[in-house]
Amino acid sequence: MTLTQEDIDFIKTNMAGWLAEQSLGKPPAVYEIELRERMARVEEELKHQRELMREGFAQMERRFEQVDKRFEQIDKRFEQIDKRFEQVDKRFEESRQDMLGRFEQVDKRFEESRQDMLARFEQVDKRFEDLRQDMMMRFDQADKRFEALTRRIDHFMIWSFGIVLGVGGIVVGLIKFWNP
Repeated sequence: MTLTQEDIDFIKTNMAGWLAEQSLGKPPAVYEIELRERMARVEEELKHQRELMREGFAQMERRFEQVDKRFEQIDKRFEQIDKRFEQVDKRFEESRQDMLGRFEQVDKRFEESRQDMLARFEQVDKRFEDLRQDMMMRFDQADKRFEALTRRIDHFMIWSFGIVLGVGGIVVGLIKFWNP
């Protein structure tokens, strides 16, 4: 079956009406109402997302406050360590004073007996060397503890910084994703 010019003209004149009936092209009023409904839903969702972001920021703020409290606790611990070192210094001063008194006694005995003095000097030297070795060992232990504490603080700060950057990146990514 072939189309005549009359059939083609008929199709051209009625094509727009048929397409509108088949709702391939929606009437403007219905389409506008649907757009407004969609915009209202999008605004509600954006408001919800804003609230979620505020909650997330509040939680991050609380976590930062916890980290600040933790640093304050660490500062207090350092103060306690300083006090302990002061006590150790006092003990060393007392030991020094005690050693000075003993040296005076040794000087008196040296005048009395040179041989006895040499024997006692050897004992004092041995005690002093033991004390020095003990001191060096304690300082080495304290240095190791401080190094371990420093490493832990460094790791904590690196992880905290990484988490903050990661969460910030995620938040920025989500904001960019939802606001193209």
